[in-house]
Amino acid sequence: MSALFDLNSFITTLLFFICACTYVKLKAPYLLERETTGENKGKGGGLVKSVFWKAARVGERLSPYVSIGCLIMAWRTFFYA
Repeated sequence: MSALFDLNSFITTLLFFICACTYVKLKAPYLLERETTGENKGKGGGLVKSVFWKAARVGERLSPYVSIGCLIMAWRTFFYA
């Protein structure tokens, strides 16, 4: 079954996506940062880059809640799957 049709799989996939984007932003911030100077001011990086940037921002701002969600989903995966 696809992860889009099962709620538990969808939440797990979403949490892992947020964690991965946050990790990439911490290790290589130039990949997700928006251009705020020069000729490209305010021109973002497209839809895909914007989605990754927003997921990384959620991971940074809500990191305690994201980590608790990851722990709960890991517990459910290990013991109830």
